[in-house]
Amino acid sequence: MTEIEQHAPGVVEQAAPQMQMQDHALVQWAYAAQEAHKIATSLARTSFVPRSLQGKPGDITAAILAGQELGLQPMAALRSMDIIQGTPALRAHAMRGLVQSRGHQVQLVESGEALCVMRGKRRGEDDWQQVEWSIERAQRLGLTGKDQWKKQPQAMLIARATGEICRLIASDVLHAMPYASEELDGFGQADGVQVPRVTVRELVPDSEPEAGEPRTELPKDDPWYVAKDEAPSDDEVTDTYAEYAEEVAS
Repeated sequence: MTEIEQHAPGVVEQAAPQMQMQDHALVQWAYAAQEAHKIATSLARTSFVPRSLQGKPGDITAAILAGQELGLQPMAALRSMDIIQGTPALRAHAMRGLVQSRGHQVQLVESGEALCVMRGKRRGEDDWQQVEWSIERAQRLGLTGKDQWKKQPQAMLIARATGEICRLIASDVLHAMPYASEELDGFGQADGVQVPRVTVRELVPDSEPEAGEPRTELPKDDPWYVAKDEAPSDDEVTDTYAEYAEEVAS
């Protein structure tokens, strides 16, 4: 008889089923990840996924699994998020819809090319929270020089306000993916804050390496950081924002 069994009868017997349950859940997740990668390999060749994900089964796998944690079906997840330098992020309209689906309220109070005002409140609460995004605020952050801010300032202000109000009132809904695609730059960073990257190697260890897959998860300012071999082109980033602007306009 072990020392644990002598001093705490029943502890081992109680711990064993718990460990089995944890192992069972982990095995299920691992199996789901492998199956998601098979599906992603097929979908990567179709036009049913956004341009930013076409031809990238690893990123599609990450999108499907991340969407599952948020309660999104696979195809809905693929139409709702982008992978920017390994960082999965929801598009602003999808973030707003997800928060509203949980019973929280998000309202557009004012919208123009110079100012966007949005407000929101949690389900069951009476007090509204309000955020404002002005073109002056965007200028202070150095955003207005970017192509989509020049072409679609109103849509980009809405996207920024959406991300901020949704995190403010419903961070628990977005814990798996707290940033909107429109808030991330080409390096997977949000206003200078490093966001953890997710790679297919973490999700499906036995899969074949893909071109452009990062060989490290270190922050960019780390002396041992190794950059991706293939960063997204300016055209890819522009296409991503253009898709969002079209959806907002419709």
